[in-house]
Amino acid sequence: MNRATAIGGLAILLWSSLAALAVVTRRLPPFETLALSFGIAFAAGMAVLAARRRLGRLRQNWRAWGLGFSGIFSYHALYFIALDQAPAAEASLINYLWPLLIVLFSALLPGERLRPRHVLGAAIGLAGTALIVLAGPRAAGGGSVLGYACAFAAAFAWAGYSVANRALRAVPSDLIAGVGGLVALAALLVHGLAEPDIAPNRAEWMALVGLGLGPVGLAFFFWDHATKHGDLATIGTLSYATPLLSTGLLVLCGAARAGAGLGLAAALIVGGAVVSVGVPRLIPRAASNPSR
Repeated sequence: MNRATAIGGLAILLWSSLAALAVVTRRLPPFETLALSFGIAFAAGMAVLAARRRLGRLRQNWRAWGLGFSGIFSYHALYFIALDQAPAAEASLINYLWPLLIVLFSALLPGERLRPRHVLGAAIGLAGTALIVLAGPRAAGGGSVLGYACAFAAAFAWAGYSVANRALRAVPSDLIAGVGGLVALAALLVHGLAEPDIAPNRAEWMALVGLGLGPVGLAFFFWDHATKHGDLATIGTLSYATPLLSTGLLVLCGAARAGAGLGLAAALIVGGAVVSVGVPRLIPRAASNPSR
């Protein structure tokens, strides 16, 4: 596993805290939360760039800006609509097709090769994710066609963005700071048109800061670097760890219960990652021949 792929794993770790922090902010309208958290991410990112004298790296072509904004904003907008229009369990399960789609889409890139172990590992990981999501609380009602369609669209949007990002290897990940500002502005416009204003309390502000610095902040810098320079098939399979780690954190916080289903899901997700990444040789090839 190369360094860039490992950095993608850091993004997955940060995203695992999203659900726990979102529990604290669930009183707030979704696009208000999106606007405030990405606004914090934008402010923090710009401060770091200014301190490191890297603001000039934001001068990139419209394709780089367009891909970053459309990928990040469209995914979140579609996912929020899906959660509003369909039961959360089903919407989340459909949405978590994106790791499998990344594995499959990666084969379309020049120089990339999709191996059977990648497909098998992704499929095992999907089974583990299904156990986690379907074991959660079930909402009443069947949901609307719009909700399910948006969940599918969100999965395709994020997978498409992640794979297409490989074409922008020369664009520095510093651009994500500026993209976060555009996402915050777009979310603010939607919030102003469609949602009521609710003032966050102290706990909600702390959670928003946590979101802005972690899951919707630093995580996107890591993800941008990983999708440009790492092994996309492996990154896609490792991404199934997100719902597992997220559920585990909710259990530690007392917001969810552990059970046998979670243990089986953990075994499937970890096993899928091992299958996809491969088990390193215990004895280096050079050491197996003492004559060399």
